[in-house]
Amino acid sequence: MNDTININVQHALSEDIGSGDITAALIPEQQQAIARLICREQAIICGRPWFDEVFRQIDPTVTLEWHIEEGERVKPDQLLVTLKGSARSLLTGERAAMNFLQTLSGTATRCQQYLDLVKGTSVKLLDTRKTLPGLRLAQKYAVAQGGCHNHRVGLFDAFLIKENHIAACGGILQAVETAKAMAPGKPVEIEVESLDEFHQARDAGADRIMLDNFSLTLLKETVELNKTLPGHRPELEASGNVTETTLPDIAATGVDYVSIGALTKHCGAVDLSMRLTETAD
Repeated sequence: MNDTININVQHALSEDIGSGDITAALIPEQQQAIARLICREQAIICGRPWFDEVFRQIDPTVTLEWHIEEGERVKPDQLLVTLKGSARSLLTGERAAMNFLQTLSGTATRCQQYLDLVKGTSVKLLDTRKTLPGLRLAQKYAVAQGGCHNHRVGLFDAFLIKENHIAACGGILQAVETAKAMAPGKPVEIEVESLDEFHQARDAGADRIMLDNFSLTLLKETVELNKTLPGHRPELEASGNVTETTLPDIAATGVDYVSIGALTKHCGAVDLSMRLTETAD
């Protein structure tokens, strides 16, 4: 993760600073300052490692005193961090650092909101690959900070066999058998759209079956079948058009997982504000 953070920050600073911060250059080079960052709304704060790395790369002499822990829920107008150092450095790093913190906090906060909707159930909420380009690992980190769980990272660490894969492979059984033979030990998940396809995927030995756009009635029926039928018992994941309104009922069906693209796709930035409050000696 450290390498990912380093690269994320390098790219952010490169696009923002370019050949140099000409506005910060208006300030005397020797001027020192103190800045305070507050959050203007209730949120789960996430992204401290990226925030810290911004100032480490710009000016390692800048000091940061955090007043909250990573993943902590904060109240409106709560002080998050105090920064001390070169006024130029503080202003140059302000936007890049806040972009990471507000985006990842927004992701974590949304995850916590969804998690609150399924309290009292054993379901695990999963993210998807619907992430911001270049910030896949950062957002998946934020999902975990918000109390939810990660699905596969990418196309390399687990099989997720969908309709087009099934058609190209010649059927569900052929797709699952080929996957298990090609990469033993890699999780094999298959997406199904009917009860008949569920039976095929179960009989084929899929590790997890994604029940795509199943009605609540069909979800409940499938969960019960999976419990009572003899033999292999795969994990069940509900997916498709999951919203804050539909999630509680879906979770109550007894599925093991619910995957939700909105955890990373529809997150908004948390409202942050940083002010230079005084000149440091």
